[in-house]
Amino acid sequence: MLGLMIDDRERQELEYLLKREMDEILFDLKDARIDQIVKRAMDERYKILFSLFRRFASHKECLKYMKRSNDKKEKFE
Repeated sequence: MLGLMIDDRERQELEYLLKREMDEILFDLKDARIDQIVKRAMDERYKILFSLFRRFASHKECLKYMKRSNDKKEKFE
């Protein structure tokens, strides 16, 4: 396990960057032109980013970016 010491300003910047990246992925997952294999890879990336986001963000913020299980079924069928 690795540790990371950051100040509040750096934490806010990391939160902002993670939110932006997760928003882009969620937007792209709705695009019908993107192949399902690519969408699966994007979904895996989203999971990694969300696990990082949970370490910085409040519970309320995490709820905004939590994916619903039925969304995943609709996207990959």
